[in-house]
Amino acid sequence: MIVYLDASALVKRYVTEVGSADVNALTDGAEAVATALVTRAEVGAAFARAVRVGVLDDVGGRRAQRRFSREWPDLMRIPVTEALVARAEAVAWTHALRGYDAVQLASALTWQDALGQEIVVATFDRQLWDAVPHAGLRPWPAKWSV
Repeated sequence: MIVYLDASALVKRYVTEVGSADVNALTDGAEAVATALVTRAEVGAAFARAVRVGVLDDVGGRRAQRRFSREWPDLMRIPVTEALVARAEAVAWTHALRGYDAVQLASALTWQDALGQEIVVATFDRQLWDAVPHAGLRPWPAKWSV
């Protein structure tokens, strides 16, 4: 299986919460795992927010950030180009998505086009999850229960 992770799914690899074990199993069994280049900023912001709201203490947040930084080179990263941003603009209109969600969907679509085979898009963002099958991709988890 070829897997694309948005930030909401990728964070679960570093912060133990509902869905973390499932995301780890999904990525451990994947042939390839990719994300958008901007996901790095989104994940870092999520760790910082988790510390601010008390989900993680400072030590835990910095530990998650260090581990993520060490593993970042292992992920395939979809670059944000002018063409990708134009595609994100289009999918934002078509699927009523926020900016970064549109970039995530456009990145997944671009990667699938480049590979020429189906990819699975892992997300825990309901709006993005709803848009994924309408855009011609396979959502993960298969059923929304979050």
